[in-house]
Amino acid sequence: MSLTPELEHLTILAEIDDLVLRVRRWLDHEPAWDPAHKARSVVRKIVERVTTLRIRLESPIVVATFGGTGTGKSTLVNALVGQEVSPSGRQRPTTTMPILLVHPDFEVNALGLDLSQFQIKKIDTPMLRDLVIIDCPDPDTSEGADSGSNLARLRAILPHCDVLLYVSTQQKYRSARISEELADAAAGCRLVFVQTHADQDSDIRDDWKQNLAPAYQVPDMFFLDSRRAMLEQAQGQRTSGDFGRLIDLLTNQLGASRRVAIRRANLIDLLEEALTLCRVDYDKRLKDVRSLQDILEQQRTKLRDSLTTQLRDELLLNRNLWERRLLAAVTDIWGFSPFSSVLRFYNGLGAFIASFSFFRARSSAQMALIGAMQGARWVKSKVEENDADSTLERLASFGIADQQLQEARMVVSGYVQSAGIQAEDFSDRKDLSALRRRAAQVEGQFLGDARRAIDQLIEELAEQHCTKLIQYRYEGLFLLYVAFLIGRVGYNFFWSSFLAPILGARAEAESLLAVDFYIPAVLFLVLWSGLLVMIFIWNLRQGLSERIYQLAQSMVETRISEGLFPALEAACHEIAQEDRSLTELLEQTSRFRRHLAESTAFLGSHRRT
Repeated sequence: MSLTPELEHLTILAEIDDLVLRVRRWLDHEPAWDPAHKARSVVRKIVERVTTLRIRLESPIVVATFGGTGTGKSTLVNALVGQEVSPSGRQRPTTTMPILLVHPDFEVNALGLDLSQFQIKKIDTPMLRDLVIIDCPDPDTSEGADSGSNLARLRAILPHCDVLLYVSTQQKYRSARISEELADAAAGCRLVFVQTHADQDSDIRDDWKQNLAPAYQVPDMFFLDSRRAMLEQAQGQRTSGDFGRLIDLLTNQLGASRRVAIRRANLIDLLEEALTLCRVDYDKRLKDVRSLQDILEQQRTKLRDSLTTQLRDELLLNRNLWERRLLAAVTDIWGFSPFSSVLRFYNGLGAFIASFSFFRARSSAQMALIGAMQGARWVKSKVEENDADSTLERLASFGIADQQLQEARMVVSGYVQSAGIQAEDFSDRKDLSALRRRAAQVEGQFLGDARRAIDQLIEELAEQHCTKLIQYRYEGLFLLYVAFLIGRVGYNFFWSSFLAPILGARAEAESLLAVDFYIPAVLFLVLWSGLLVMIFIWNLRQGLSERIYQLAQSMVETRISEGLFPALEAACHEIAQEDRSLTELLEQTSRFRRHLAESTAFLGSHRRT
């Protein structure tokens, strides 16, 4: 189903508005990065042309001549309108001020040009009903691009043109100067390639097309004699040959039905070229940004490893206290059992041994002295616990030295400059106040729930070492010897020394076990219990040391989500997002341009790789 012209017009505007909306969103989020600032400066100027495009959608197509000195641009313009409107000459520049040719019914202010820079001529000819023709100055003039020069005037005109008539001759088509200017001029314009002087030059179109092919799409070329065409019109004849084809192209194919498509394609071409240049600039600088990200990650890893080591060492200083608390938690969970009683005895061995001293007291003074010693022991235990708690609270101030801060800053600052990131913190390399504040923040992240983390760690380890399997194992091993000992004593007491002689199982009663048996038996019981306790405590200690290291590492990793340079890390992340956004925007623009290519395929254009 074909669209009506009005609906097609609205559809075109909607497509442009949608793309421009995406571009404006991209423009509104500018990271503090030099390439991003430069990219937005370029693209913002192109987006501003959308308003001009909307105004000019219904205006005639603006066709401008472009070519070197003596290529016959002015003669071609005269032939197109059918009268002498521009002075012509083959040897020297004759057009110094641009000549603007419009139909008398057209309001020239709608073009948005600085009309003071033009000679305006209103010609009532059918050619100008749907076209505006500009006879431009030569780009190969010896003047520079200073304000007021021919080259400056030419460059000011080109952004307002829709189609360029690129005019050349057998002598000029390989001109490097003109090729350079064409590369800039072709951005945002459609091209029509015209070889003049057909009355005296050879046809070089095949070679010219081959020369242009790497950079331009050239669907057609025209080889014509403007003077002959002018003569034919003066005689009332219809123009013939390639000049007739050129007239048909300008009057019919560039008519009102195509002007919207041409201008839309020009705008998208210009936007794609600008985004492509931004992409090239980004690719050059992104490697420096990635290098900065790597060095920031190295600094953060170095800081994390340093703080992890210090935190672990501080915690391990009080490992004996943590072991006693862990053993107490284990016995509480284990409950009352033979082996848990042994563990309780071991945990309170110091107090138990000290309690025997009371039995040696012979007077009140000795009792008081022993009581004072026990009180001192209790006070010492409390002091150790308080020292452990204060150690946890002191973990917030490891004290990152200024030398470390300055070294980190010097390393990072060089990468920041290379990456082109605008970082105010590096404006004064001797001022470490901001970095000290950040270091204090990093250190302060350790204060808070360190004590709670240790308590939780002890609870987890206690539960881990109080499983039914572990209890059955140690209780079984401990009771194995106890059962042997009780069995041996019971056998001697009840059977071999009493029941066996009565029942006739033995001739004589065996004597009861003497002290020589019980002393080694008790000794081996102590040794067996001690061995089991040592194995159990060794397992506890291994788990505690490993978990303390894991605790230190996890505390550092969870609380140091950023290093000493969080603003730079955020900037690098924002630049990475900016890179993805530009890539998506460029892909969308390229797809849109390829979609529009068919509507203007009959005209030449700058080739995109």
